[in-house]
Amino acid sequence: MTQKTLSAGLAVAAALLIAGCGKKAAPPAPKPPQEVGVVTIHPQKAEIVTELPGRTAAYRIAEVRPQVSGIILKRLFTEGTEVKAGQQLYQIDPATYQAAVDSAQAAVAKAEAAVQVAKLLADRRNKLVATSVISRQDYDDAYASYQQALADVSSAKAALQNAQIDLVYTKVLSPISGRIGRSVVTEGALVTANQATALATVQQLDPIYVDVTQSSTQLLRLQRELADGRLTNADAQTATARLRLEDGTEYPDVGQLQFSEVTVDQGTGSVTLRAEFPNPRRQLLPGMFVRALIKEGDSAAALLVPQKGVTRNLKGEPVAMVVGAGNRIESRVLKTDRAIDNQWLVTDGIKPGDRVVLEGLQKIAPGAEVKPAEIQPAN
Repeated sequence: MTQKTLSAGLAVAAALLIAGCGKKAAPPAPKPPQEVGVVTIHPQKAEIVTELPGRTAAYRIAEVRPQVSGIILKRLFTEGTEVKAGQQLYQIDPATYQAAVDSAQAAVAKAEAAVQVAKLLADRRNKLVATSVISRQDYDDAYASYQQALADVSSAKAALQNAQIDLVYTKVLSPISGRIGRSVVTEGALVTANQATALATVQQLDPIYVDVTQSSTQLLRLQRELADGRLTNADAQTATARLRLEDGTEYPDVGQLQFSEVTVDQGTGSVTLRAEFPNPRRQLLPGMFVRALIKEGDSAAALLVPQKGVTRNLKGEPVAMVVGAGNRIESRVLKTDRAIDNQWLVTDGIKPGDRVVLEGLQKIAPGAEVKPAEIQPAN
C-alpha cells in the first residue's frame, strides 16, 4: 500500500467519525409495567379456632381392691379386655367367711329361742301379778328379760348380716364397665382388706376426656374480642372441638367442650379446659398426647390474606406486597393472628379493598409500577 492510499483512508475514517459525533444516541424504549396477579381483600365471616396441646384421660377410673383378707383362688378375667359392672374378677377363699355365716345363723336361732322362753315367762307372771300371787317387781324383771331377748335377736341378725357381707366380698366384682388392665396378683397370693395396692384397674374409655391447657393471655384476649364484638361466641352447650393425633391425622369424631377451670395454675400460668369425645373404636387411650382444635367463636369481618402472598423480611416479620395508588407497589408489614386453612388472619397492615400481589412477586420491588390482574386464589 502506498503512502498516498493510506492517507486517503485515514481521511475518510476521520470524516465518518466527525459525522457520527454530530448525532445523539436514541434513548431506550421504556419497559411496560410488569403484570402481576392480585386478590382484593374483603371482610368475610370466619370460624376462629385455636389449636391447644392436651392429653387424653379416662372418663371413669376404678382401682379394684379387696374388702376382705384371704388367699386368691381364681382370677376370672383376661387382662386388657372389656369387663361389665358387677362382673366377678377374683375369688378369695370363702371357707372362713362361710363358717362365720353359719355361726351367725346359729346365734340368731339361739336368740330367737330365748325370746320364746322369755315371752312365756313374762306372760305367766303377768297373770300371777294380777291375783297378787307374785310381786310387781317379779313381773317387771320377767318383762325386762323378754325385751333383752328381743334385743339379742336384733344383735344376732346384725352379726349375721355382717358375716354375709364379708362372704359376698370374697367375690371381687368390677365396680364399673370398661377395659381392665394387668393383674398385679396371681392365684395363691395373700391379699388384705383395703390394701394400698390395687389388684387391677378398670377404665371407661368411651366416651373419653381430653384435657387441654390454654394460657391466661389467650383467655384474656378472647374475653376482649368477645366484649368488643369482634367475636360472637357459640352457646357453651354446643361448643365443639376436634382432635389432631400424634401422627398428624385428624380424629374422625367431634367432641364437645365440657367446662373450663376457674383458677389459673400458678406454675404454668394456664387454664385447663376439658372436652368429651366419643371413642367407640377405642382409638384414644388414656395418656395420649393430642392437639385439640377448640372453636372460640365466629368473626363477621375477618381479613384473610392467602399465605402465598405473605413473605418474611430480614427481621422475620410477615410482609405483603400491595398495589397502591398509581398501581405502584407498596411493602406492608403485617400482624397475623393465626392460620385459617391456607390463609392468614391479619389484624394490622391490611385494610378492606387492598390488592395483595400473589403472582409475580419475584419480578417486582417497592415503588415499581405494575399492571394488576385480579385472580382467583386456589382453595
